Amino acid sequence: MPPLISYLPYPAGSKWAAIAFPLVEFWDQHGFATRFEWGPEGARLLADSSDVIVVVDVISSTTCITIGCEQGARIYPYRFKDASAADYAKSLGASLAVHREGVNDEHPYSLSPGTFLKAKPGESIVLPSPNGATIALAASAVGKPVLAGCLRNASAVARAARALGETITVVAAGERWFMSDDSLRPALEDQAGAGAILAPLEGRSPEADGALAAFRDARDDMLQRLMNSSSGREVGARGFTRDVELAAEIDVSQTVPILQDGAFVRAVG
Repeated sequence: MPPLISYLPYPAGSKWAAIAFPLVEFWDQHGFATRFEWGPEGARLLADSSDVIVVVDVISSTTCITIGCEQGARIYPYRFKDASAADYAKSLGASLAVHREGVNDEHPYSLSPGTFLKAKPGESIVLPSPNGATIALAASAVGKPVLAGCLRNASAVARAARALGETITVVAAGERWFMSDDSLRPALEDQAGAGAILAPLEGRSPEADGALAAFRDARDDMLQRLMNSSSGREVGARGFTRDVELAAEIDVSQTVPILQDGAFVRAVG
C-alpha cells in the first residue's frame, strides 16, 4: 500500500505557509495488513485505508452489542448524551438504553451487558455510548464494514474480519477523562480485547503486537485484571460487578455483530 501524503500545517501568515512539504504519514501503519489504533480519531484517520474496521469497547458497549445480537436483536449505536436519542428510538419503534441506574420495566436496557441477556429476537434497541458508538459511527461514515468485537467473541470476529478483507484495523475505544478535558484515557480492557482479536491475524504492525502482548499477559488472569483496572473498579463501585464478569469471558460466543443500515446485527455465514 503506498504511503499517504500530508502537508505540514504552518500557521497562516508564516514565511513557510506558501510552501508545501510532502510528509509521509508515519502513524497510518501502512505496509501492515493488521493495525491497531485508539479512539474515534484513530478510526477516522485509518478507515479509508482499511478494508474492515473492528470496534472494541469491552466495558461495555461492544460486550452489550455482542450479547444483544446473540439474542437476535438489532442494536443501533447512537451518540451519547444526545437529546434526540429518544425521538430516534421512537421513530424505529425501538427501546432506548438508559444509564445503568435508570433501568426499570419501561427501560430494561443500559450499558450493563447483563441487561442484554433479556433481548428478544427481532427487537430493536438504541444504545447511546460515549466511546464505542462514537467510533462505530465515525468508521461507518466511509462505507467500510464495521464489526463489534470484545473478549467474548474475539476469535469469531478475527475470522470474520479476515474473510471481509486484507487490511484490518482494530480500534480500541478507551475511556474519557470526564473530570478534566474529556480526552481519551487508554483502557487496559480495550487493549486486551483488541489483542485477543489480533492474536490469530498475521501481518501485524508494532502497535498491533503491543495490544497482543497486553492480551497474552492478562489472559490467564483476565477477570482479576479487569476487576482491578480503573474501568472495572469504577463499574464495581457502582454495584455492577456482573458487568465485568461478563466482559472478561473469552471466546464464549460465535456471534459477530456487523453494522448494517445503522444497526449492529448478527452476521450470517
